[in-house]
Amino acid sequence: MKTLIVYTYPNHKSLNYAFLQEVIKGCRENPAIEEIQILDLYEEQFDPRLIFHEHKRRRDMYRDPKMEKYRQQLSWADQIVFVYPIWWGRPPAMLLGYIDQLFAANFAYRDTKGLFPEGLLKGKSVVCVSTMKGPTNYPFLWLNNAHKILMKRALFKFVGMKKVKFFEFGNMESKRGKQQQKLNKVYRYFSKVAY
Repeated sequence: MKTLIVYTYPNHKSLNYAFLQEVIKGCRENPAIEEIQILDLYEEQFDPRLIFHEHKRRRDMYRDPKMEKYRQQLSWADQIVFVYPIWWGRPPAMLLGYIDQLFAANFAYRDTKGLFPEGLLKGKSVVCVSTMKGPTNYPFLWLNNAHKILMKRALFKFVGMKKVKFFEFGNMESKRGKQQQKLNKVYRYFSKVAY
């Protein structure tokens, strides 16, 4: 299994970075994972702005040469892991900008004459590791599970990725947030997961 880890947080001395390290450590110890690539969107200085106009059409985004490296990473990966915080009930703008530009028509999906498009990223699995300041159940109770619906139904299922797992960790700024226990949980999952 080939694993692409997409990290979206600007601070390398943060809990999100600690989660990234546990994902990497678990992947490296997992005999089912033969290779990993890490994409740090902030370190990469990824430009999240979606720009199109009369000379750069939205329908041609799938062949934007600036995104070729990232398309190759997504095509290469069997498993894609996203590590990010939940801000205002959703992933950061940096990650959403990556999604807007990479999950484009004729690369991630193809329009058909039917009701739904054909997902072109079939067979890949996805894991989202996300943190938030509020309680773990906040997105479910107050936001009608908007984060998971956005990521799973509106994005991953749309492009053909059906195997999706979430780790949503709340109370991460609390002294009683059980941070080490949650870090261990992530490490254990990635050290044992088989594609």
